[in-house]
Amino acid sequence: MVKKLIFMGLALFLLAGCSTSESGGGAEDGTVQLKALMEEVPDSDIVIDMIADFNEKHPDIEIDVELLPYDQMRDKLVSSFLAPTSDYDIIVVDNPWMYDFASAGYLEPLSEKIEGAGDGYNFDDFSEPLRKIATVDNEVYGIPFYNYATGLVYRKDIFESEGIAVPGSLDELQAAAEQLAKDGKYGIAAQPQKGYKIMEEWANWLFAAGGAIQDEEGNVVLDSPEARDALTKYIESVNNAAPPNSSNWAFDEAMRSVASGESAMTINYNWMLPTLNNEEGQAGDLAGNFALAEVPGGKAALGAWYWSIPAKSEYKDEVWTFIEWVSSPETETDRVIAGGAPVRNSVMNNPDVWEQGYGEEYYKTLKAILEDAAPLADGPNAEEMIQVVGTELNAAVTGQKSVDQAITDAANQAKEILGNE
Repeated sequence: MVKKLIFMGLALFLLAGCSTSESGGGAEDGTVQLKALMEEVPDSDIVIDMIADFNEKHPDIEIDVELLPYDQMRDKLVSSFLAPTSDYDIIVVDNPWMYDFASAGYLEPLSEKIEGAGDGYNFDDFSEPLRKIATVDNEVYGIPFYNYATGLVYRKDIFESEGIAVPGSLDELQAAAEQLAKDGKYGIAAQPQKGYKIMEEWANWLFAAGGAIQDEEGNVVLDSPEARDALTKYIESVNNAAPPNSSNWAFDEAMRSVASGESAMTINYNWMLPTLNNEEGQAGDLAGNFALAEVPGGKAALGAWYWSIPAKSEYKDEVWTFIEWVSSPETETDRVIAGGAPVRNSVMNNPDVWEQGYGEEYYKTLKAILEDAAPLADGPNAEEMIQVVGTELNAAVTGQKSVDQAITDAANQAKEILGNE
């Protein structure tokens, strides 16, 4: 069954009462008003639409949700953390920020609250790589909200008509992309925009080539033959199989290229699949022709957002009441059926979700993607490192630097930022 994703299109969604410039407060009737800061994405819209269900069980807790685009989120959170009192009670945290925010004391520890959660909550049900990111110095600071691990999103009808198998290696990916680049169409929609986007995409190529960004001890191991091979093949695919003049493309451009039929595949967020196959979505008549596979090599770049509580919030117990509800297996099931990106193994294994959502194959593929996925960086200053390395990668794509120089410079700067030198 095709579900319709809900896009509110509002910078501020007011669910109850009037907002204030500070954290939520208590009303004279005993009602607690909580302020939440969330990113402008489909999963946030789905949660907003479900808050009425929460209020049926907890009428004494009202929630005002402020939505911001991604590029404003981190600065807004940091400003709130540094203020004398918290501006927000409920926040979502991107995984590269988790270590720094937790280490700085900005986030409330959640381990005790998890241990005291109701029957059936089961924190271990969350995909293991997602739980690992949320844990800093043996303390949990975030509850998985939704994942944005990458996968290979492709046109199954085109692959079938061309007799192309789903690529399992970089060489096969290149060959497929170049074979499909003909008759005014392109084999792959890439995202070489400098900074986060190219780093997030190219990491999949690096992993497929047998390389890594950090070793198990956190040391930068980017200066390697595997990294050079991955970047060389990435550039070749951009030049030979991607739409022209796409060296500054990011998610939106790649999404439009695939949805319009211009490009046959993209390495991108797994949750693109429900959006593309939505009959009322931007793919139009092409909806239903898209499929999801693991990236070549099977190890994907892992991203996720987490529910967290600011350490300065005055209403930590009430916030936890909401987080426990919104991240419970029952609410997670409803969110995923509505088109959300899952984070619980039990939900991805649930036949009801398969039937009412997007099919058994999609959720089983996604579960496999999450099990082997790895974040772009682990430890302090992860966001800065990702941006710097991504800038060097783009310099190679645009011809400003050689592959060798770009990898050398990226590795040296990453070591400095992460304190490896």
